[in-house]
Amino acid sequence: MRKIIFSFFIVSVLASCVPNKDLIYLQGKPLANKDIRKINDEPYKLQVGDVITIDVRHTDENLVKLFKSNASDNGSTSQSGGAYFTGNSVDRHGSIRLPYIGEINVLGYTTREVRSKVEEKLLTFLTNKDDFFVTVKLDGIRYTVMGEIGSPGPNVIYQNQVNIIDAITNSGDITITGNRKNVEVFRFTPSGEIQKFEIDLTDISAVNSEVFYIKPKDFINVKPLKQKSWGTGTTGIQSLTTIVSLFTLVTSTILIVRGL
Repeated sequence: MRKIIFSFFIVSVLASCVPNKDLIYLQGKPLANKDIRKINDEPYKLQVGDVITIDVRHTDENLVKLFKSNASDNGSTSQSGGAYFTGNSVDRHGSIRLPYIGEINVLGYTTREVRSKVEEKLLTFLTNKDDFFVTVKLDGIRYTVMGEIGSPGPNVIYQNQVNIIDAITNSGDITITGNRKNVEVFRFTPSGEIQKFEIDLTDISAVNSEVFYIKPKDFINVKPLKQKSWGTGTTGIQSLTTIVSLFTLVTSTILIVRGL
């Protein structure tokens, strides 16, 4: 009986602990995948709800002032989130509204293509076409992380390209009870459809996944490990403490029943 109880303890502790290999990111040897790398290098196409900043440089100060509310020289407006109010938000029709130009459709266009459209429109209003410069930037990569994460919720990173490791660590990292082997990514397409992907962040081949680099408005869902639903603890000590407590309770109950 003692051997059976001891074996039960050992098996329970081992089964309820989170293995170390399930906690380490990007294990193994890297393998290049040119096709996936090409997909990740494709420029992002604007969608409804995106915010872009447009900066115009020209000798005509009046023209420049009209666009100053849309961009900041030092980027402080964007960094503080002020670009939501002063930037150009893509409305539900896929358009933005600019001085001189009026409404311009940008849905499904890259920022470079939008820049070309703005330059083309503005040139029709300018008498002096020299020293003319336009910059169009996406106001950071906005995403949402939910589930077993240190700081769940929406977040933004002010970079042109962000990978899923950056996004997760920027949100407090995955908790010890989070499943790093099966992280879900929900992505919106320009047509409004939702795509679902799964990525194993413990495998080095994750860097070749088409969702390793996230897109604006991605939803990242970190599911819990089965150890959390069992409620036995995540480390050997926690599991052993839980099992001992349960065994003590069962033993005490049996002794009380026998005493009656």
